[in-house]
Amino acid sequence: MNGIDGLQIGIYLAAVLLPVVPLGAYMARVYERRACGLDRWLGPVERAIYRVSRVNPDEEMGWRGYAGAMLAFNVLGALAVYAIQRVQHLLPLNPQGLGGVSPDSSFDTAISFATNTNWQGYAGEATLSYATQMGALGVQNFVSAATGMAILAALARGFSRKLDASIGNFWVDLVRGTLYVLLPLSLVLAVVLVSQGVVHSFEPNRVVETLEGAKQVVPLGPGASQIAIKQLGTNGGGFFNANSAHPLENPTPLANFLECVAILLVPAALCETFGRMIGDRRQGWALLAAMLVVFVPALVACALAEQHVSPAISALGVEGGNLEGKEVRIGVVGSALWATATTAASNGSVNAMHDSFTPLGGLVPMWLMQLGEVVFGGVGSGLYGMLLFAIVAVFVAGLMVGRTPEYLGKKIEPFEMKMAAVGILVSACVALIGTAIAVVAPAGRAALQARGPHGFSEALYAFSSAANNNGSAFAGLSANVPFWNVSLGIAMWLGRFWIAVPVLAIAGALAAKKSVPPSAGTLPTHGPLFVVFLVSTVLVVGALTFLPALALGPIVEHLAMEAPR
Repeated sequence: MNGIDGLQIGIYLAAVLLPVVPLGAYMARVYERRACGLDRWLGPVERAIYRVSRVNPDEEMGWRGYAGAMLAFNVLGALAVYAIQRVQHLLPLNPQGLGGVSPDSSFDTAISFATNTNWQGYAGEATLSYATQMGALGVQNFVSAATGMAILAALARGFSRKLDASIGNFWVDLVRGTLYVLLPLSLVLAVVLVSQGVVHSFEPNRVVETLEGAKQVVPLGPGASQIAIKQLGTNGGGFFNANSAHPLENPTPLANFLECVAILLVPAALCETFGRMIGDRRQGWALLAAMLVVFVPALVACALAEQHVSPAISALGVEGGNLEGKEVRIGVVGSALWATATTAASNGSVNAMHDSFTPLGGLVPMWLMQLGEVVFGGVGSGLYGMLLFAIVAVFVAGLMVGRTPEYLGKKIEPFEMKMAAVGILVSACVALIGTAIAVVAPAGRAALQARGPHGFSEALYAFSSAANNNGSAFAGLSANVPFWNVSLGIAMWLGRFWIAVPVLAIAGALAAKKSVPPSAGTLPTHGPLFVVFLVSTVLVVGALTFLPALALGPIVEHLAMEAPR
């Protein structure tokens, strides 16, 4: 990389990190139900929502009640998205006259957006009406993101409370996260994106004449509002099939930069939020440092891999890196930056085709997902996933010195360890078992565009993306068929809620415990030593779990590419 590339990465990291303290402090006030500056305007709306829905905001829940409300809400949300897709031909705001979506595709998409995965096996502009995009997908973009943030807030209360049977009220956390955090941020970003030329219209598609005299259909629709929340909520589903490579989704360098910053904005700031909610900001900064220790080297590795071309292509005198599947206006480093950010943050939007990355360049985003989406991860879900690894890390440290492990003043006992193990291992099991079935089943292999190591990588990437609720894909996979729609839908559901429920169980168990004062044997969890120990735990678990599978896919493909001809 040259100096300009390094400067681009440096400016990006600065833009992500500078808002961490003010935005994180603001979100802490939101979840602690303190004045946050928008109460004068949004407070009446919040109270009206509670009245209409008959929710008592002052009534708190134990972890089982919290988990039950969360699951019921998301099940109903998935059913609503499914129904809207099936009957969209009967609904208004359908100027293209699009028909109802097939049952298997509707099933996949409904689960995808309810789980904050936003995997898409269809072309949005040719499949979904404006009513479906807004009333189904757009709504889920907000509430699925708010669900992850609510679970994190509940876990923070579990650490901060003592001898308490409750961890908050799911309905209050859901409403406040949506109303005070996601809506204002999305409104501001949407207005800026419209100023940059991002499409936002209710008019039908336009037919225009190109410079060559051919006719071309230009898709329109209410895109800017959906694109803003898809980035801020780590959703990632594209309004158009080409996603963030589409010039009507991502038209200018400023739009590209702001959308890419928005991917990590809230997940990074939630580290500060967590630190404030537990009363020790240093703990939040330690978690953020652990994320950066993994993210920055991964970003550099991906950029370097994409600036390298195979010996066969290099022999032809090709320079400038691997530009296949990339927008020339965005470039190699800009594409690598987005690919790393979107897979680190469980976002899934793309401004380049990951299927066209070099084997090692494609390995980086795949591996970031396989770590459990804890390097920033989804809004809320990434941080509570990292906290599961922190619990494992202090447990291992306790075994080393022969004492009961403690984290943030709470003893970590067998129940917390069992729940943490379930939360960490479920997504890995789903990804690996799903991949194995897909490459053996004829219906699974039929959708793979490639054979050999790259075909295996397509399947592994798809299930890694689904099980970890990312949503990006190696686009060589033709996934909009019953086998893949059903299997990936199941993987997305398990990857979301078989982690969320154990996290809430941990929150409930911790809230019921008394606080243990630190002693001479307590491991400090806010310093460099713990950061290194936490990162090592994440990397060791990821390496032991997925290295054999990666060796069958991108690693062997790289060795074959570099082999002398």
